Amino acid sequence: MMSTWRMVPCLLAVLLSVAGEAAAQPPTMGEGRAAVSVQWSQDAYLPGQRGALAVIFDIQPRWHIYGGRGTPDAPDGYIPTTIDITWPEGWTPGAMRWPAVHTVLFGPPGSQESLKVFEGRTVVVVPFAVGDSVSPGTAVVAVRAGYQACDDQVCEMPRTDTVDETVRVAPSGTALSANPDPALAALFAAALEGDGPATEGASETAEPTSAQSGGPSTAPATSGAAASPRKFFGIPLPQPGGTANLALLALLSALGGFILNLTPCVLPVIPIKIMTILQHAGHPGRTFMLGVWMALGVIAFWAGIGLPVAFLSGVGDPSRIFGIWWLTLGIGLLIALMGAGVMGLFTIQLPQSVYAVNPRADTAWGSFLFGVMTAVLGLPCFGFVAGALLVGVAAMPSGTIMTIFTSLGVGMALPYLVLSARPSLLASIPRTGPASELVKQIMGLLLLAAAAYFVGSGLIALVNEHPYLARQLHWWTVAILGAVAGLWLIVRTFQITPRTGPRLFFTAAGLVIGSAAAIYAIDATGKARADWEIRQKALAESGGAAYVHGVWNNWTPAAFEKARADGHIVVLDFTAEWCLNCKIIKAAVLNKDPVRTELNSDDVVKFTVDNTSTTAPGWKFMADLGQSGIPLLAIYTPGRDDPWLSNAYTAQQVMDAIAAARSNRIARGEP
Repeated sequence: MMSTWRMVPCLLAVLLSVAGEAAAQPPTMGEGRAAVSVQWSQDAYLPGQRGALAVIFDIQPRWHIYGGRGTPDAPDGYIPTTIDITWPEGWTPGAMRWPAVHTVLFGPPGSQESLKVFEGRTVVVVPFAVGDSVSPGTAVVAVRAGYQACDDQVCEMPRTDTVDETVRVAPSGTALSANPDPALAALFAAALEGDGPATEGASETAEPTSAQSGGPSTAPATSGAAASPRKFFGIPLPQPGGTANLALLALLSALGGFILNLTPCVLPVIPIKIMTILQHAGHPGRTFMLGVWMALGVIAFWAGIGLPVAFLSGVGDPSRIFGIWWLTLGIGLLIALMGAGVMGLFTIQLPQSVYAVNPRADTAWGSFLFGVMTAVLGLPCFGFVAGALLVGVAAMPSGTIMTIFTSLGVGMALPYLVLSARPSLLASIPRTGPASELVKQIMGLLLLAAAAYFVGSGLIALVNEHPYLARQLHWWTVAILGAVAGLWLIVRTFQITPRTGPRLFFTAAGLVIGSAAAIYAIDATGKARADWEIRQKALAESGGAAYVHGVWNNWTPAAFEKARADGHIVVLDFTAEWCLNCKIIKAAVLNKDPVRTELNSDDVVKFTVDNTSTTAPGWKFMADLGQSGIPLLAIYTPGRDDPWLSNAYTAQQVMDAIAAARSNRIARGEP
């Protein structure tokens, strides 16, 4: 039998394969950072007439979507933007006209990639011809647009939007009206002038060209290069889907099931079960037959576990659940709890009545039930793994789910099958000890790794839906742990002492401990949400301006210089997420009146310079100002390069500095 040490990587392979399959089936989301709409070149068309259709992506400021196969220099693995159109019978499409791409940097500082993307309002024009034989009436054109919205560091879930458009075919001689939008009219005219004879069945995958859309900040797309092949320990793995991938998944699952035999709950039982079959069999042939039925019982147990999840997967699209942040996060926390259980934090206790069930193994049916109960009695050691797999495979097709769980049963049943055929191998079975305990610990750590995948995915989905939470998550972690500490203090106090005095005192203390961080997290999140909503509304109304008034803007050198060039008083708050002094002084001075009202004036632009990272560009900016520590507040007077600086300021000092800057601005004759 293979040693315990050599089998550990196999379970890792199973869990990684499960995570890879789940990741390969990204869910769609609700409202995102881009919206798809359709407009026509005319209000109706005549039989035999040519026209054009515009597929419009309206992308929020600072976000972009990737392009198609026309930009082969884009890195592998990015989701291309695609458009598929189902045309009515008798309609013939021409080649799509895509706008030109813009280049942006994507990723964290130090490892950014140069990508070609669409930004702002992106218009793709599709010319078409209505057949001479098309009868007057209405027709439906189905537009299916696939894309993924990203900012400079994170991406939303990939989306596919479907727009069903009803278009009218008018009788000959009907007066028609052109699209009133002049920008679209120009694009329609250019597409129809340059379009050659339409070719039926022309490809409708994104092919960027040099045509420009008339919308603001029109931009465009990266390559549709296929994702890099997945690897495990340097060995290429088949792509998701297909027979090869399913076979690999079955093999890895079988290996994982075999490993479960090495746990302390199962390994000592194997010789006992085989000896029981030997006693009932009487001769080798019957021993093997009973062993086969016992193995089938073990396999049936695992198939029965997977059957409910496979059924639910077959009647719906469970992959969508992973777009719900709280559900994905909850799955991750549940798997983490299971991992802690495997590592010994708590154990599964089966009812005593279960242990009393002892089917006789002297018949085929008895051996089958014998195998089922053998698997059931191993649940205290591997039940956590089974539970984690149930939630981990929920997004897979029902056939894949049954393949995984049936193969796990095959792997777990294999020793019984082999030993019933060769009972002499019983002497080779290793005994339980530190190695089998290590197997449990490794499985627990791997479950925690799987939990981290789901927790991280849930948090990404949460931040994508509510971007203002990105800098509040650590406070919510503090709040949750504080609440647990406070609750535990109250519960244990009531368990330890019956005296009223200590119970009242420590209950009050527990409520303070449990609620203090939560109150701060709720307040900070509310303010962050309000600032974010005001900033997004102002940016949308301003057409993507570099800065807005009345909220704290994220500092960039370009936005800062733009605000100064526009003659505004510029206030910079140098801070960091780990700087509690920064947060205290900002809450006590900058976020309270009268300073707050002054900072929200139309002649003031305020920026947050985030120095959370040691590589943040704000540190160099501070060094240029002769400063080395935070908190730091800088107030720039229009026309001057020497700002007012302070590391510990009062409300009156800030008011005086703003008043002085305003007086200097008025003295220079600026409005």
